[in-house]
Amino acid sequence: MPRVTIYSAEWCPWCQRTKHFLAEHRIKFEEKDVDSNPENAHELVHKSGQTGIPVIEIDGQIVVGFDQEKLRNLLKLDHIK
Repeated sequence: MPRVTIYSAEWCPWCQRTKHFLAEHRIKFEEKDVDSNPENAHELVHKSGQTGIPVIEIDGQIVVGFDQEKLRNLLKLDHIK
């Protein structure tokens, strides 16, 4: 099982879509809210160079935004669904 972390915020619709996508594919993930915890925001910028969300880390690989194709490839999901 890959190690997945999503940097997100409650108000972010693309973050919600990303979390729904992961849950739909039964991918467990750690969520790090960048609004409620400044350390998470700092970690996000350090790892990705980005301030926008969502940012997803999959086994050390960074995906910026809700990029289904990259997520499917890194998570080794079939491309049918």
